[in-house]
Amino acid sequence: MKEELLIVDAYNMIGNWPHLTKLKLADRLEDARDELLDELAEYKKYRGINMIVVFDAMYVPGNSKSYQKYDMEIVWTSKDQTADSYIEALAKQKSDRFTQVIVATSDQAEQWTIFASGALRIPALEFLTDVKRTKKEVDSEAEQMTAEGQVFGRNVFTEDQLERLKRLRDDLSKK
Repeated sequence: MKEELLIVDAYNMIGNWPHLTKLKLADRLEDARDELLDELAEYKKYRGINMIVVFDAMYVPGNSKSYQKYDMEIVWTSKDQTADSYIEALAKQKSDRFTQVIVATSDQAEQWTIFASGALRIPALEFLTDVKRTKKEVDSEAEQMTAEGQVFGRNVFTEDQLERLKRLRDDLSKK
């Protein structure tokens, strides 16, 4: 089975995900970036997928840099390089018989280029739908674990304690 690598065109997501676009238009671009990274981190944890998030220097000029955050690689391109060109080269480099590259972007030209290099693509709104669906799955599992008295997959009480609590409940309900 191939390992999956998801490469996210960050500003494309911000420009296409309505709640992030709203932040950007309110002159809160930094908040939009932070919220995107938070959502992607939760998605990554639940899906267990490797992820590289690419921002270009269009909005934050400076030297290119790459760092780890939330177990994701965050890349800022140099001022002379677009996120599109960086992603296209990275998709071509990383795509091999052991790694299936998926690029999240709604940029049509970029989609064709990465598709030609053997990578798959997911449009921004389709990716948002998957992120939301994943969040619902996480929330549902957390509710179920809470209802069953489990914390991190373990029962909080021993069988003996549960039995005593049931007897106590029954005794109290008789009064």
